[in-house]
Amino acid sequence: MKYMLLIHNRPGYVGELSDADREALMSEVEAIMKELTASGEFVRGEALADPSATRTVKVRDGVPAVTDGPFIEAKEHFAGHIIVDVDSLERATEIAARWPDAKYAAMEVREVIHVSEPEA
Repeated sequence: MKYMLLIHNRPGYVGELSDADREALMSEVEAIMKELTASGEFVRGEALADPSATRTVKVRDGVPAVTDGPFIEAKEHFAGHIIVDVDSLERATEIAARWPDAKYAAMEVREVIHVSEPEA
């Protein structure tokens, strides 16, 4: 089963860490990624741009309204994701709990129920 692990964090938190803490965070991510790649559980992952570069689009009564910034006001934002192919929700949750961002904000675990691929 595939699960998307949504990474939530607070803009700028990495820059606020000490050099040692920042290096430890990156080392944790690298170690988890190596493990997931070696086990075949890693499918893909992507980091997202800072929320200041976000646009929110809403269509009401057929009229699009575009605003700058994320949809909701919050300290945390959706910062990126990884997709894993694991045997259970419990395994996906275990990986999310080990992800460093879980210590600073949150990780969300959702099963992927449909994948759309571009037509060749």
